[in-house]
Amino acid sequence: MPEFMDVHTGMNGVTAEGLKQAHDADLAIQDTENVNFKHAWADPETGTVFCLSEAPDAEAVQRVHAAAGHPADTVYEVGIQA
Repeated sequence: MPEFMDVHTGMNGVTAEGLKQAHDADLAIQDTENVNFKHAWADPETGTVFCLSEAPDAEAVQRVHAAAGHPADTVYEVGIQA
C-alpha cells in the first residue's frame, strides 16, 4: 500500500498531549478509509505537524483527517525512500 506524508500548519503551541489527542482521533476512525496512521511529529514553534500513513490514496488520508477535525494542508505520496 502506498505511504503518505501529510502536513498541517497553523497548530502553533501544539503540545505532546494535543498531538496525541489528534493522532488518537485519526486512529479511532482510520479503518473507515482503510488508512493506517503510523506516526505523527510536531514543531510547536512553527505550528507544523507531519503525519506518516499508509493508505489507498491521498484522498483517503484527507477524508480521515477532515472527519477527525484537522484537515491536512497538503498530502504527499512518499514513493521513494532511503
